[in-house]
Amino acid sequence: MPTRTREKVALDERRKSTTTELVPRHRVRPQPTGVRVPRTTGATRKDLLELMKTESVRFLRLQFTDITGAIKNVEVPESQFDKALAGDIMFDGSSIEGFVRIEESDMILRPDTSTFAIFPWGDQDNRVARLICDVYTSDEKTFEGDPRRVLKRQIDAAAAMGYQMMAGVEAEFFLFHRSPDGTPTRLTHDAGGYFDLMPVDLGEIARRDIVNVLEMMHFEVEAGHHEVAPGQHEIDFGYEDALTTADQLATFKFVVRNVAMQHGLHATFMPKPIFGQNGSGMHTHQSLFRDGQNAFFEPNAPDQISKVMRWYVGGLLSHARSFCAVTNPLVNSYKRLVPGYEAPVNVAWSHQNRSPLIRIPARRGKGTRLELRMPDPAANPYLALAVQLAAGLDGIRNRIVPPEPVDKNIFTLSVRDRRKYKIQELPRDLGEALDLLKRSRLLRDVLGEHVFEHLVAAGEQEWHEYIAQVHDWEIERYLAVH
Repeated sequence: MPTRTREKVALDERRKSTTTELVPRHRVRPQPTGVRVPRTTGATRKDLLELMKTESVRFLRLQFTDITGAIKNVEVPESQFDKALAGDIMFDGSSIEGFVRIEESDMILRPDTSTFAIFPWGDQDNRVARLICDVYTSDEKTFEGDPRRVLKRQIDAAAAMGYQMMAGVEAEFFLFHRSPDGTPTRLTHDAGGYFDLMPVDLGEIARRDIVNVLEMMHFEVEAGHHEVAPGQHEIDFGYEDALTTADQLATFKFVVRNVAMQHGLHATFMPKPIFGQNGSGMHTHQSLFRDGQNAFFEPNAPDQISKVMRWYVGGLLSHARSFCAVTNPLVNSYKRLVPGYEAPVNVAWSHQNRSPLIRIPARRGKGTRLELRMPDPAANPYLALAVQLAAGLDGIRNRIVPPEPVDKNIFTLSVRDRRKYKIQELPRDLGEALDLLKRSRLLRDVLGEHVFEHLVAAGEQEWHEYIAQVHDWEIERYLAVH
């Protein structure tokens, strides 16, 4: 029996015996209000106060992320809206991963009014809205440990060179059943594969509800589909400037988890939750624009790719091994970056070929872009985009010419051919990735001393805890033999 068939049979048997026990009897589907509030770019404090009154908003979430990428928020009632919009809400930063010491704990949240959105679920007369915030110190200085600020610094660096980064991400995720007590399991709802058209099931319905919610929150959703592994999904949203993309990705992860929970499912952005199946990536499409034109496109150049784009690719390739600990921050991230599961292992670039780190899609003109395939969705979106942009800009400043593109399957290349193309490999584990990050002067400058030190410390703690553990694989492999 073929491997794929055996897997499906085993999954069907497991589903028969356990699904009825795992799926809650009563699922609560999201109840969208049907109201799509206008975008608030350029809105004043007064505009937002009037809008929230009109839309019956009773609670406002002031959202930010910690250094690891976890979404945090301070929620205020209607009586505090004016104070919140004035940037007068404080919180205890000493309780947030990588923020400040307990003796300097007071932090201020300054909302970005262009990020205002109302969550389209719940009681229509008791609604909840959110604003994404920048973090300031108690003496009203920008907080150097704010991940959003790290990305803004690189956006400013690009602007000083005349460029604007545009980006789009493909964040994959898994949907699993929950046990009756709400504990996540790894039992999925289907045995589907890439682009499969399945009978209507929990995952398909949840994915559609996720899309509905995202569109009500002003996302331009381009497509949603089943991914390669059972229970794995992808929803693609539109190309935007780097800051908007990072903001949207943080919101996207919150919405996916929330809607999944309302369906009795658990959504996870863990890079590799199932052994023997493809992991979840966060492929990042990116380009630079200058004066409204795509700086990566040059109609008369070879392959219509500009020198700017080649230098940008050169910068990404030069620094990829060093920033891997930022774009792939977990021990589990490196279980995905192994041969045979479509994730990149080799530091190379190509036209169309999907085995290298960087792929150049066929589209040209305004759509000329590159796709970096290594990041995974566990990464902090602000830091991940910041280090990619910084690496590309370094390539432009120093005119780093990349090696020849590799338009062959790298996994089948001989040692001699790999040397010819100067192909290196990505770090094999988090420990190696952190060692490479610590050696990078560029990334220390990009992240800033505060974020750099806390990010490395958090990674090293996770790595040391992992290598000290005795895992089931070791017991099964060695206990009866040695």
